[in-house]
Amino acid sequence: MTDTAAAPSSKMLELLNGFVVELRNAGLPVSLTENLDAMEAVQYIPVDDREAFKYALGATLVKNNAHWRSFETVFEVYFSLRGPEYKLAEGDEDSLDELWREMQDQMAAGEGNAGAGGGLDSLTAEEIAQLLMQALLNGDQAMLRAMARQAVQRFAGMEPGRPVGGTYYLYRTLRNLDLDGMLEKLMQASREQGNQELTSLEERLEHEEFQDRIDKFKAEIEAEIRRRLVADRGAEAMAKTLRKPLPEDVEFMHASRDEMQLLRKALYPLTRKLAARLARKRRHGRKGPLDFRNTVRHSLSYGGVPAEPKFKYPRPAKPELIVIADISGSVAAFARFTLMLVYAIQNQFSKVRSFVFIDGIDEVTEYFRTTEDIQEAIHRVNTEADVVWVDGHSDYGHAFEVFWQKWGKEVGPKSTVLLLGDARNNYHASQSWVVKQMAAKARHVYWLNPEPRSYWNTGDSIVGEYGTHTDGVYECRNLRQLESFVEKLA
Repeated sequence: MTDTAAAPSSKMLELLNGFVVELRNAGLPVSLTENLDAMEAVQYIPVDDREAFKYALGATLVKNNAHWRSFETVFEVYFSLRGPEYKLAEGDEDSLDELWREMQDQMAAGEGNAGAGGGLDSLTAEEIAQLLMQALLNGDQAMLRAMARQAVQRFAGMEPGRPVGGTYYLYRTLRNLDLDGMLEKLMQASREQGNQELTSLEERLEHEEFQDRIDKFKAEIEAEIRRRLVADRGAEAMAKTLRKPLPEDVEFMHASRDEMQLLRKALYPLTRKLAARLARKRRHGRKGPLDFRNTVRHSLSYGGVPAEPKFKYPRPAKPELIVIADISGSVAAFARFTLMLVYAIQNQFSKVRSFVFIDGIDEVTEYFRTTEDIQEAIHRVNTEADVVWVDGHSDYGHAFEVFWQKWGKEVGPKSTVLLLGDARNNYHASQSWVVKQMAAKARHVYWLNPEPRSYWNTGDSIVGEYGTHTDGVYECRNLRQLESFVEKLA
C-alpha cells in the first residue's frame, strides 16, 4: 500500500521547529515525541485550511486544556505574515472582500445607504447594529469575519508605529459596536421569528448559542487587531508582547481577576493528579529490608531454594501537618491556594490543623471539617477568623508568640509545621525563638515564601532570621512551585 501523504517541505519543517521553540518560550511543555507527532499530522492536513492546520497542531502539541489560549495566541502571531511559502488560507483576503461587497449590496437593496460604497464608513450606527445582528442571528461566520475586519478598520483608530497595546484597540472597537445589549436583542428577534413558544431548556440552549456567537465575533475582532499589529511591528516583537504565563506559572501576588479564575480552574485537576502521584509513590516506597524468616518459610515450596525473596513492608507514616498562614494583603491569595491544595489532598496526611494570622492568630481547622466545599471554607476564613489584634498590619512575632502559648503543646515529633508568608514584619519584634522551639519539637519546619528570592531580607523582610531555624525556606510564587514542594512534603 502506498502512502499518499506528502512529506513536509524543508521550509515547513523549519517553520514548525520555530513554532515549537516559541511554544516552549511561552511555557508550554512540548516534548520531542509531540514535535514529531505534529510533523506527521501536518502531512495529512491541507496547508490552505487554516483551522484544520491549527487544530491538527493543537491536538498533537497541547495536552492541557488550560494551555489552549496560550497555544492559540502563539499560533495566530507566529503564522501571521510569514511570506507566501507559509501563507495559510490562500485567497482568504479576496473572499472577505467579496463578502463585504455582498453585504453592501444587501443593505443597498433595503433602505440603507451602503450602496454608496466606502465600507462601514457609509453606514449609520443603527445600520451597522442591524447588519451585525442579522449576521449573528443567522450564525454566518464568514459574514462576521468580514464585519470584524471592517469594524477594526473604522473604529479601532490604529496608527502605524504607535506604541499602543491591542487591548486599547479592542476596547475602542467593542465600545463603538455596543455589544452589551446585543444578546437580549437576538433573543427577542428569535422569539418574534418563532412559530411556537420555546421550553425553558430550548430557551437556555438558544441563549448559550447566541452568547457563543457573540464571543466568537469578539475573538474575530481580536484576531484582526492582532494581525494588523503583527503587520506593523513584526511577528517576533508581537510574540514577546502577547506572551502570557500559563496558569501554573501565574504569580499569586500579582494575578489579575481573570488569572485568579484560571488558577482556580487549574487547581482541581492538579489536586487529583498530585493525590494519585503521592499515593502511588507511597505504595512503591513500602518495600523494606529482607524478611529472612518469611523468605525461608516460602522457600519450602521451591525445595528449599529461596527463589522468591520476601521483604518487610513497614507502614509508612503519614505526617501530621500544622499550617500557619499569613493572610494579610497580597500574600492572602498565596495562603488561600496553599490551604485549598493542602485540604484537597488531606488524605495524604494523618491530621491537618490550620491557623491564620495578621497581627492576631486564630485556628480555622473547623471551617474545613464542617464543609466539603473548600471555597466556602476559604470564604469563612476570610470573613470570620479573628486575626486582628491591634491595627491589622502584619506582626509575625506577636502571632507566633500567641500560637506558642495557646497551641505549642500540639507540636510533637510527628508534626510537620508549614509557615506561609513573606516575613515582612513591619519592623516589629521577630520572636524568632518560637520558630526555634518549633524546630526542636517538630519533625520538620518549612517556610514557604511567595516573594521572589531576590526580595528576601530587603526592607522589613526578616525571612532569613526565621529561616535559620527551619529545615528549608522555599520560594512558592506559583502553582508549579507549590506542587513541587507539596510532593516533597508528603
